[in-house]
Amino acid sequence: MKRVRFAPSPTGYLHLGNARTALFNYLFSRHENATFILRIEDTDLERSKKEYEEMLMEDLKWMGIEWDEGPDVGGPHGPYRQSERLEIYMKYVDKLLKSGDAYYCYCTEEELEQEREKAIAEGRPYRYSGKCRNLTPEERAFYEGKGIKPVVRFKVPDKTVVFEDIIRGHVEIDTKEFGDFVIVRQDGMPVYNFVVVIDDALMGITHVIRGEDHLSNTPKQIVIYEALGFAIPQFAHLPIILGEDRTKLSKRHGAVSVRALKDDGFISEAVFNYLSLLGWHPKEEKEILLKEEIIKQFKIEDVNKSPAIFDRTKLRWMNGVYIREILDLDDLTKRATAFFEGFGYKADYEFYKKVMSAIRDSIETLMEIKERAKVFFVDEFPYTEEIVNEVKSDENVYKVVEIFYNKIKNLSAITKEDFKNITKEIQKEYGYKGRALFHPIRIALTGEPSGVGLDLLVEVIGIERVKFRLERFLEYFG
Repeated sequence: MKRVRFAPSPTGYLHLGNARTALFNYLFSRHENATFILRIEDTDLERSKKEYEEMLMEDLKWMGIEWDEGPDVGGPHGPYRQSERLEIYMKYVDKLLKSGDAYYCYCTEEELEQEREKAIAEGRPYRYSGKCRNLTPEERAFYEGKGIKPVVRFKVPDKTVVFEDIIRGHVEIDTKEFGDFVIVRQDGMPVYNFVVVIDDALMGITHVIRGEDHLSNTPKQIVIYEALGFAIPQFAHLPIILGEDRTKLSKRHGAVSVRALKDDGFISEAVFNYLSLLGWHPKEEKEILLKEEIIKQFKIEDVNKSPAIFDRTKLRWMNGVYIREILDLDDLTKRATAFFEGFGYKADYEFYKKVMSAIRDSIETLMEIKERAKVFFVDEFPYTEEIVNEVKSDENVYKVVEIFYNKIKNLSAITKEDFKNITKEIQKEYGYKGRALFHPIRIALTGEPSGVGLDLLVEVIGIERVKFRLERFLEYFG
């Protein structure tokens, strides 16, 4: 059975690049009926934090990504945190030391720096000289006696590593490019390129789907697989994600973590949909795809090796489609409630629902509720200098508001139809129409020159608040 994994480090928020990697592993697993594993790579003890691990899992779940095995759900191949697997790793370190495929290295930082400087001076790329490859027991005892703590290096065979990448095709890398590399640091902590092989092998990972920044690690990992007699998985290195300026995606491009997008009012399904299209395209010319459709069509072989461009404008557009057309009103309102409350707009659920019905066609993110919904919650808004000057210079503005107020002052309720009928009456009786009719009413009711449909506004806020706003306007300018 096919098995894939997503193995993040809990050292910060879930970056969009990592989220896309998690998503493609998830899509592969669900399309292929494979097992999807979440593994936490927390051997960087200084930077790894439990709260980041928890947020990482929350953000994956928010996106709609579930896993079959992991630190929170368990499974037959645990533990699923690297910090809990140290005994397992050291067993394989010992195996490599005994077989002669690894050795203790006592070179100091000063010695290694001298080697680097010499390589630079000679105009060649640096690789470790192999100075400690063949130390005698007496030489080892000498270094141990001096209290020098060794690292453990993997003895890299002199060969060309060849593999077929599902996305990038035929890859060949000569081991001369990297030389003997460290697999256990001086503090006794095994390093990434070693532990990832042990974990993937023991967890039965058949396909390693990850970012192309790991491509240079792959030959190092393959020689370890071979030394330990493990089956080598298939590799698929995903294209890098760039900003619109064609530079690596970073904070200068705006929110680049899943948590930030969530806080900015993006819909999880829209993020899922958009990230799935960063490097992969469905056969049909259709961009709005529900989760089930994406899973059905997704094939890792169809992923493009060219860089993917993160287009925030397009994500906003897609998010707007989900808000306007895909989520039902109840679901949308439930998601929006936290935003209403966060902006200080206090009301009951039914009122929130009416407001969302009125504004959903005019917003692209839930963060835009702050401005778009203000007219439904704030009755005592300020009149701008522009409005004051307009009312003072055009007596018809005040007159229209006064006429409208007299038409509604005795009503006990008002609907969209009532509003339309009343404005038609005013048009017939007084000749005001178009902007000359609706603009004065709008600035009296909202203090804004444009915005939500007035018929929707009056129905949602109700007759008493409509009267209050009109009376306030008439009193202020009367």
